[in-house]
Amino acid sequence: MACAGCGTGAEGKPSGCKSNGGCSTGGCNRLNVFDWLANIPLSDSLAPFDIIEVSFNNGSRKDFFRNVTKQFLDKGEMVTVEGVSGFDVGQVTLTGELVKLQMKKRRIEDTPEVKKVLRRSTNEDLSRMGDNKAREKEALIKARAMARSIGLEMKLAEVEIQADGRKATFFYTADDRVDFRELIKLYAGEFRVKVEMRQIGARQEAGKVGGIGSCGRELCCSTWLTDFKSVNTTAARYQNLSINQAKLSGQCGRLKCCLNYELDTYLDALKEFPEDADNIETTNGVASLQKRDIFKNLMWYSYGDSNKQYPLTITRVKEIRQLNRQGIKPEDLKPVEVVAGKPKETDLGFADVVGQISLRSLEKTSQKRKHKDKEKQKHKQKSQDQPQQQQPQQPGKKAEGRPDARPPQQQQRQQQPQKPKQEQRNNPNPRPPQGQGQQGQGNNPNNPKGPRPQGPGGNNRPPKPRQKQQ
Repeated sequence: MACAGCGTGAEGKPSGCKSNGGCSTGGCNRLNVFDWLANIPLSDSLAPFDIIEVSFNNGSRKDFFRNVTKQFLDKGEMVTVEGVSGFDVGQVTLTGELVKLQMKKRRIEDTPEVKKVLRRSTNEDLSRMGDNKAREKEALIKARAMARSIGLEMKLAEVEIQADGRKATFFYTADDRVDFRELIKLYAGEFRVKVEMRQIGARQEAGKVGGIGSCGRELCCSTWLTDFKSVNTTAARYQNLSINQAKLSGQCGRLKCCLNYELDTYLDALKEFPEDADNIETTNGVASLQKRDIFKNLMWYSYGDSNKQYPLTITRVKEIRQLNRQGIKPEDLKPVEVVAGKPKETDLGFADVVGQISLRSLEKTSQKRKHKDKEKQKHKQKSQDQPQQQQPQQPGKKAEGRPDARPPQQQQRQQQPQKPKQEQRNNPNPRPPQGQGQQGQGNNPNNPKGPRPQGPGGNNRPPKPRQKQQ
């Protein structure tokens, strides 16, 4: 269980104690074990197991202690236990029958020499432990400087001071043996404690420091892994992984422990593949094995003078190998066709049109629509501007400053005199059209000036009808 400090902080930002693999509050200790037997009641004849598991330094170290106080200790409680010439304070991480399995896993026997639980931790014990734990960071810096001054080839990873302040354990890593007898004297005189030097490996150092692996999760060595097995490059070869030291190495600088997780599965699958089929002979030459695919049960071969690879089934490889033993070389490898892609899905009775329309087609249709809208707007604007620009003109005359842009046929028709309509012939006083000015004042009886003088002929011709605007 994670503590409340690992939740979301202010403004949605992730919070946390930033202890890099552990929890400074103790709510999410390293090397935690889920007690799946906690809610299962025992029979009346059985008594609960009297040994409990206690962790120190936020899960960095664990040990087993016998509960002689006959008190019911729950997981997460702080207890005071026996230490080296004093006492130490730790947190209960496991109780009950599951402790037996943990002791069996670590090969610890239930003997009378098991240390005892003294009491539940008091406020005085907790305050004293807090004061001594605050000295650990400063002690680590000083210890590294003193080891460098002597010239020892070693690296101090962690310093753990006992709760009562009487003992200090220095965890270090070194490639070779280190003579630290003089260093112990310096540490004892500087820190006034009993000094214990404990050498650890690079994987254990990474577990103590903590961190995030390339998979995005916390390191296995800092969360649950305690048994470190040797890892070599053959594990990567069995799994068809490229031998790249940068990708195969973890934060400890060694090969990743997770290379061993699926190794047994690969070894079981490779048992079906022939072992003596590294090279097979054909009429085209000798084909050498490149890789084995345990998921598709295929073996990939290629000729020496070509980079092309041919996938063969296990049965076909065995057949060619049997023919080679008889001195026969087949003409062709008969490789299989490997179809790349997903298998065809069953027809569900409807058409899936997602992905059939590309963005380019959508852009083209939108551009066409915009072009059409612009053409419509231009056409409307032209139709509105034409009536305003074309003013009424006298027949037979052109607009001033403008050439007559009409076709020649219409110009000829305009020059010819038009015949008046039947109504104009019968009406002696035709109404002059609008826009002719004072052209029709000669026939008005109310005009005091009288009629205008007529031209030769003396006939007062009716005005021409107004021409339609083109």
